Amino acid sequence: QVQLVESGGGSVQAGGSLRLSCAASGRTFSSGAMGWFRQAPGKEREFVAVINWSSRTYYADSVKGRFTISRDNAKNTVYLQMDSLKPEDTAIYFCAVRSDGFLYSDRRGYNYWGQGTQVTVSS
Repeated sequence: QVQLVESGGGSVQAGGSLRLSCAASGRTFSSGAMGWFRQAPGKEREFVAVINWSSRTYYADSVKGRFTISRDNAKNTVYLQMDSLKPEDTAIYFCAVRSDGFLYSDRRGYNYWGQGTQVTVSS
C-alpha cells in the first residue's frame, strides 16, 4: 500500500518562507513524477509544481520564481521550498505521484495523494 505523508506546514507572515516535505512509502517512485497541489477554501485544487525522475521541473505561473521543488530519490521524498509567501498562497498543500513520470499539471493523472498540510500566510 502506498502512503504519502506531508509535513512542514504552518503559519507565517507575508514575505516569509516554509519548506514542505512529502515522504513516500510502500513502493519506490524513482521513475515517477512527484508533484504539489493546493486547495484554498471554496476553490478547486490547483497545480503548484512537479518534478520528474531526472529532476526536470514545471511550475504554475503563480509560484514561478518563489517556490522551488526538489526530490531525494534515495529517501523517496519530495520537497517544496516556498519563499516570498503571499496571503493568496494560503491553502492546504497536497503531494501526489504519477507513475508515468510526465510533467503534467492535470491532477487526473496522479495516482496517489497525501492527506495534505495546512499553510497559512498572514498579511
